[in-house]
Amino acid sequence: MFYRIYIDNVKRMSHTILSQNEIEYLNTQHIARIATVSTSEDGNKLMQPDVVPVGFDFDGEYFYVSGMNILKSTKYKNILKNKKVAVVIDDLRTVDPWDPRGIRIYGDADVVSRRGGYMDSTGHSEHTYIRIRPIKKWSWGIDEPVFTGGKFSVKRAEVEAG
Repeated sequence: MFYRIYIDNVKRMSHTILSQNEIEYLNTQHIARIATVSTSEDGNKLMQPDVVPVGFDFDGEYFYVSGMNILKSTKYKNILKNKKVAVVIDDLRTVDPWDPRGIRIYGDADVVSRRGGYMDSTGHSEHTYIRIRPIKKWSWGIDEPVFTGGKFSVKRAEVEAG
């Protein structure tokens, strides 16, 4: 069983950058992709971004991702040095006609211990999660058609400073 947010709780959170439809969409999805990158020790070396598929939870404020061997994973090691991450959750509503939909998140990550997340349903007792606070988001094909007037329609939002 996957643990998903309760929509009523999110309505009370005034600082969310996600619409009600986007939250409902997230509740139908089980796989995301997270991109991380380390920082260079000497500041001159170019670093290789790392992107991996992950399960996720969203509690109305934070995204949580983990894994079977998270403490040994590249994503975990990267965020210890660089808290900036990107997450994508997407799918195809239909192939014909082409109808993609999804959400891309930029955020800050940290490491937390938590119980009651999706890892509890995997048979592994991992309680270490990467917690992601969304800062910016882009979405398509959720609140409105993905193609409007022959153009790709993207909805953007950002957390307000302060």
